[in-house]
Amino acid sequence: MSIGNSPDGNFPEDERPFEDDRDERAAERPSIGHALRQARIDAGLTVDDVSNATRVRIAIVHAIERDDFAPCGGDVYARGHIRSVARAVRIDPAPLLAQYDEAHGGRPAPTPAAPLFEAERIRPERRGPNWTAAMVAAIVAVIGFVGFTAFDGGQDDGASSQAVEGSTPTAGKSPSPTPKADKPEADPKPEPSDSAIAAAPRDKVTVRVTASNGRSWISAKDHSGQLLWDGLLQQGQSKTFQDSSKIDLVLGDAGAVQLYVNGKKIKDEFRPGQVERLTYTKGDPEVG
Repeated sequence: MSIGNSPDGNFPEDERPFEDDRDERAAERPSIGHALRQARIDAGLTVDDVSNATRVRIAIVHAIERDDFAPCGGDVYARGHIRSVARAVRIDPAPLLAQYDEAHGGRPAPTPAAPLFEAERIRPERRGPNWTAAMVAAIVAVIGFVGFTAFDGGQDDGASSQAVEGSTPTAGKSPSPTPKADKPEADPKPEPSDSAIAAAPRDKVTVRVTASNGRSWISAKDHSGQLLWDGLLQQGQSKTFQDSSKIDLVLGDAGAVQLYVNGKKIKDEFRPGQVERLTYTKGDPEVG
């Protein structure tokens, strides 16, 4: 006879394993979008209010409230938007972020730095000098020089006599005018460097964003809140924004960009994948 078992082989009521009620609690827990929408309504805020407070586009706020995170552009951006919207509607973002990580396979790891420079390590194989091309170039140069010398020699006599006649002008013939030496031809303007491009008048604020370490989503607004630019900045690309008093920036991946503000390089310690919201004004660079 088995100890603790009933005659029919079933466990007694006090010995049956309890059922895990975590699934039931998860089913009762509201979704991220529903929680954010209800908190916004309870706070008396509109979607426009949340968008202005967080600088998250209205369309993305609507999508998040529908639990559609695809317009965010990835897990890093989605987590940043959830955190910003939660703070704007005055609720703790930590449970929502944990809920998002649970549904999307955990918190995303920071982007490793090694793949960013993979293209630099792949260099073409060194080859020896192309002597055939060098010989052809040398022959063409010699032929061109001989032809130019022969053509110039035929014109030299006339030019010499003209110079002699010009040195002793007659009354009926005025000497040919000579170009003035005190007005040399203006040199073409060189291409501006990064620091020259970043420099700006002191009565304005100028911000230059360069995706030097990878690509990043960038959003920029002027002092009145008008959107100057919103898009994905590919690696190696730059954008310059200027306003009379203030520039508001949102960096989707702050570790991938380099900033020049009012002609000065910003020395930051942003990590890869870090979302940053910055404000710059006239004068010395200041993070808002």
